[in-house]
Amino acid sequence: MSDADYVIETTDAGASSTIPCEAGQIKKGGYIMIKGKPCKVLSISVSKTGKHGHAKCNFLAVDIFTGKKLEDMVPSTHGTTVPVVNKSDWEIIDIGEDDELTLMDEGGNQKVDVNLPTVPEGMGEKIREAWNGGENSVMVTVQSAVGIEQIVAYKTDNN
Repeated sequence: MSDADYVIETTDAGASSTIPCEAGQIKKGGYIMIKGKPCKVLSISVSKTGKHGHAKCNFLAVDIFTGKKLEDMVPSTHGTTVPVVNKSDWEIIDIGEDDELTLMDEGGNQKVDVNLPTVPEGMGEKIREAWNGGENSVMVTVQSAVGIEQIVAYKTDNN
């Protein structure tokens, strides 16, 4: 096999999108996977040990992409999964007809696989209005977890 036949398509380390963690170690404001969805923990209540000897953690959390509230109860010594959540800032270069965005980061790298957000309601239209056909410079924050990317915030740079 020559070097010409060997092509590397991606350059990630093959890391998992979630990390195992003991339920008792998760804190308020942290992240947890509930029903396969990445969530931010709003509150935790811990019940006393029962007749089987396990304290239970009751998690109330909100889905980081849809805003839906979810609840889960896990014994504090049992394992659960925590999503790896990344946030990055990008500048809008173009907004297409079908709400697809062309974004660029500080290093000049382009991203074209993100659309205007549908959650929360009306945020996509506010970003389009703030961008004003390219008249204003708009920075968006893209949050990614478990293979999903979505815009969660934006700010206008007035020059």
